[in-house]
Amino acid sequence: MTAVHGNPHDLRRLMRRQLAKTRARWQRPERVLRVLGVRRGAVVADVGAGPGYFTTRLARAVGPRGRVYAIDPEPEVLKVLVKRLDGTTNVTPVLSLDDDPLLPPASCDLAVFVNAYHHVANGPAFLRRLARCLKPGGRLAAIDWAYRETPVGPPLHRRIPPEKFERIGRRAGLVPVARHDFLPYQYFVVLRRAR
Repeated sequence: MTAVHGNPHDLRRLMRRQLAKTRARWQRPERVLRVLGVRRGAVVADVGAGPGYFTTRLARAVGPRGRVYAIDPEPEVLKVLVKRLDGTTNVTPVLSLDDDPLLPPASCDLAVFVNAYHHVANGPAFLRRLARCLKPGGRLAAIDWAYRETPVGPPLHRRIPPEKFERIGRRAGLVPVARHDFLPYQYFVVLRRAR
């Protein structure tokens, strides 16, 4: 049985799984950040931040003059994230809506959407509003589960193929600019907002 947004009712178990040390073997977070070229002083949205697996890494990458918006629709999950931040001052938690990240227009250089798009109830509407939050030329990095069976990840019927995600992105005004294939269980596409 699942709770709101496709998460299990046992959020503690979910948080442990999302923060497991073994996740780095297949998620390769440091390589993801290198490929994205996250710069100091950048403003980044971590969409579907959960307990902050990428949030804390992004906060270090953007430095004290940068900003990370940690966006999640689950209040209990954001509470866990806030505890884990332990005084980090360049992260702003944002309780989003199902169809709106609730960020200011043209405020972000980059949005990172990892393992979360398949949870969004109204994905196309959310993506349209997220695209508006990007600065002109801003990028959206989408990492989600490959459309095949994998040792980790949701069942196949919950997965969104990368081609479908790119089509939805185009309708939101985003142009696909890169695909990376170094993640064993996920696709990794980068889209850009037109200038």
